[in-house]
Amino acid sequence: MLKIFFIALFTLVSLPSMAEQKQDFANLEVHYIALPSMFIEPSIAAQYGLKRSKHTGLVNISVLDKNQQSMPIEAQLIGIGRNLIGQKQQLTFKKIKEGKSIYYIAAYPFTNEEIVKFDVQIKTQDKTHRLKFEHKFYVE
Repeated sequence: MLKIFFIALFTLVSLPSMAEQKQDFANLEVHYIALPSMFIEPSIAAQYGLKRSKHTGLVNISVLDKNQQSMPIEAQLIGIGRNLIGQKQQLTFKKIKEGKSIYYIAAYPFTNEEIVKFDVQIKTQDKTHRLKFEHKFYVE
């Protein structure tokens, strides 16, 4: 059930931008999204220990192996979020497994209309890749 929720969430949030939020690295396909934590249903947030707040965003990253029919793989993620005035916040990723799916989720505090630049290192097996993207958060 949660897998369906995350798939629907990826679809709904990415539709307005009409741009797929993914990046390819050699054999990896990395899907990512940043969104306000209030988009997560209270029961789902409680189940996985996610904080819901109108000033907390979530970064959700999935790492797939293209050599294994885009199967999710485990990775180590470390990263930071930086706003436009240079304030940094370390991202602490929590691994969530739902069936065969693996999601890495980190919380990020934000103010209304804040633009955040994310820089995440993704380490799998013997390689490290760097994912960079930005997101503008809105208080709902």
